[in-house]
Amino acid sequence: MNSARPDPASAADLRVLGALALELRGDAPVARYALAQAEAGALAELIARDLAGFAPEAARLELATVGAHYDPVELLRPAWPLHRELDQLAARAPRPSVPAQADWSGGRVIAFGAHEGRLPGALAPSPDHVGGPLRLVPFVLGGDDAVAMRVGDAFERELLERGMAGAATALRAQEAFGLAVEHARYLTVHDLAAMTALQYEHAGLAPLWPLLETALLRPEKEAWLDAPPEPLVHYAGGEARIALFDPRAWKARYAADAPCDTPECRARLERRHQLFQARQRQIAAVLQAHGVPVNFVHLPSAEAARAQL
Repeated sequence: MNSARPDPASAADLRVLGALALELRGDAPVARYALAQAEAGALAELIARDLAGFAPEAARLELATVGAHYDPVELLRPAWPLHRELDQLAARAPRPSVPAQADWSGGRVIAFGAHEGRLPGALAPSPDHVGGPLRLVPFVLGGDDAVAMRVGDAFERELLERGMAGAATALRAQEAFGLAVEHARYLTVHDLAAMTALQYEHAGLAPLWPLLETALLRPEKEAWLDAPPEPLVHYAGGEARIALFDPRAWKARYAADAPCDTPECRARLERRHQLFQARQRQIAAVLQAHGVPVNFVHLPSAEAARAQL
């Protein structure tokens, strides 16, 4: 399955959005989800060094990151709220004093860590999404728009193929967070979306991905999931509307070719309806995990269902 890759500059307001991806070994425990300021700063310096190795001009940009790790669904949300929060917090951070005569074109590194166990703003990882095999330390690169565009283009071309983190970075992340790292690499948010599309395909969620991709990458657009036997879903106006059919309407749309006149047949049809409802709940849960609001819309008739949704 292919994931759309819009121009990174237009998609992110000339910011480069990405993450250090930590693939964990087995079911090893995770000791910490957030780091104190000093530890966060030490990890950020290593991340900055790695990124400059992939695209030297990245060293001219401002890097903002956080000493915390998150599930992919916390990053893959419409308008990239976690990255936006990082960017907004970085914009309010004190700036270094630079002599007026200095020819200074370097970037700075801003790392947000926990104070008394709490991260600033809305950066706390969600306890609802722990335990997955892939954890992400997000970062934002910004500053000179032209430089950010070139760096973003380079990252989109190269990180997925050769974006392995340095050994020192992987070791620092492993020791600081107290987790077992199998692989550590860098991804753009579009790389992450493409990987997630493949994972969802393997999990039987391929029909949902085009709608979810629209919500993530083109939230102002509309998209449909209209492929029986899947539920009917319409994404528009920033929310997903899921058709909630009466049993009679559901049968007309999804089981019109299965007339039932025996108790056994009716029992099988009821089981199909229950499985359909479970699929609706699964799709709603996936959308909500990605920050897409879900609204169930009652439809008493299967006729002209799209027009009613």
